Amino acid sequence: MADESTRSTACTGSSLLQPVSEMTNLPLDQVNFVVCQLCALISAFWFRIFLHPSKTSPFIRHVVATVLGLYFALFCFGWYALHFLLQSGLTYGIMILTGVEHMHKYCLVVALSYLSLCQITRVYVFDYGMYSADFTGPMMVITQKITSLAFEIHDGMAQKEEHLTAGQKILAIRRMPSLLEYFSYNCNFMGILAGPTCSYNDYIAFIEGEPRRHRELEADKQSKSRLKQDEPSPNVEVVRKVATSFFCLLVFLSVCKVFPVERNIDADFIANTPFYAQVVYLYLSMLTTRPKYYFVWTLADAINNAAGFGFNGYDSNGAPRWDLISNLRILKIEFATSFKVFLDNWNIQTVQWLKRVCYERCPYHPTAATFILSAMWHGAYPGYYLTFLTGIVVTLAARAVRHKVRPHFLHSAAHKLLYDVITWAATQIAICYTVVPFVLLSVGPSLKFYRSWYFSLHIMCIVLAVVMPVKPRHLRLKEQQKSCSQDPDLKLLEAADTTYSHKEKTS
Repeated sequence: MADESTRSTACTGSSLLQPVSEMTNLPLDQVNFVVCQLCALISAFWFRIFLHPSKTSPFIRHVVATVLGLYFALFCFGWYALHFLLQSGLTYGIMILTGVEHMHKYCLVVALSYLSLCQITRVYVFDYGMYSADFTGPMMVITQKITSLAFEIHDGMAQKEEHLTAGQKILAIRRMPSLLEYFSYNCNFMGILAGPTCSYNDYIAFIEGEPRRHRELEADKQSKSRLKQDEPSPNVEVVRKVATSFFCLLVFLSVCKVFPVERNIDADFIANTPFYAQVVYLYLSMLTTRPKYYFVWTLADAINNAAGFGFNGYDSNGAPRWDLISNLRILKIEFATSFKVFLDNWNIQTVQWLKRVCYERCPYHPTAATFILSAMWHGAYPGYYLTFLTGIVVTLAARAVRHKVRPHFLHSAAHKLLYDVITWAATQIAICYTVVPFVLLSVGPSLKFYRSWYFSLHIMCIVLAVVMPVKPRHLRLKEQQKSCSQDPDLKLLEAADTTYSHKEKTS
């Protein structure tokens, strides 16, 4: 095992910024990452202004985006960046050589296996402590893109139109991408280091200068003429997101060492601290781990917006929205009143990927299957699996409470407020309890933490899920379809409710 001094400076990428690393006392790989993202931000403005679709061809935009992306990857990860090309090339060969009927399954297995092999090798074969930069991080995003693309090609070229959901119809791909388009989608400079994942159709529409062309639904018709007349500027949104990201970085660097997560399993702390104080410390220690994710994902979103990517139409006030590929909503995370609301606003594009690839397509136990896939995708540490297995029972319990208990508190504003306050506190503690193994990584420390809590939330959630069972999703959908087929008025009501829900989500 390398000593701490070696661990803080070793890096697989370029050593050009070693003086900056020594001056700031930050690991070189982290310095490389931040500098590359700042260079990507500057490049994104240049890309939007000088390589605008009105000034150059999609071919040039694809080439430049890909070359810049591979350069940044090599600067950060050295020759480990070749894995990005190998994984992408291998799965593209599968797409070309196998039929569209089954290639989505092959691509899912091969891409996920390749990612898992790299993660296992990095953790258990090589000395993980040597490098704090993880080249498998970008591979996780590329795996999402590869599998999303494969399923969207399958939907567009192998499935009948009537068998697709409304969302699948929008994202379905009707022709096989060229090799350049494929590598540009996977390895472009805007998203190669930190994502986020986006749909292939959205990316190609951006490259060709027709944002949202395939998403223009009935509700957007009024904005079509406006979109053709003027192209909204992302500058204000980019400044806001960059400022937010660096504020989050400052918060993280200021408080992350004040509330170390490891103290939750310290024997003296457990023995001498009242349980209510342990609960408060757990919340604070996990709260201070989140700003680093806020920094990385918000900055990544700003980079895409600076290039002109991420436009999502106009809101009800006519203001442009730049949240098409946003990965989080900070306020909704911190004030979430249910497990589902927290997950829906945290790592949004990964949640959408899991939903499209697994949850919507798995006929039985989709919740459990989705959590297991998420654990496999995240990596080889046992703590990840403990977190996601715990997440299954917490999700089932939260769903039971929402279905069975929440309706009783909706009769007055005071009761609703009381319910929201209680569920906010419960949600925050449940989230913290669930993700402790995700931070601690190992089985021993994770089980030590759960034992100190007597596995209380596990037991409580299992009891709630058993006492207040909710019918599986596929059974609820069958009943809903049966009711709609028997009563045409119900079908109209369901359509109206779906439209209202869509408007509510996008407002």
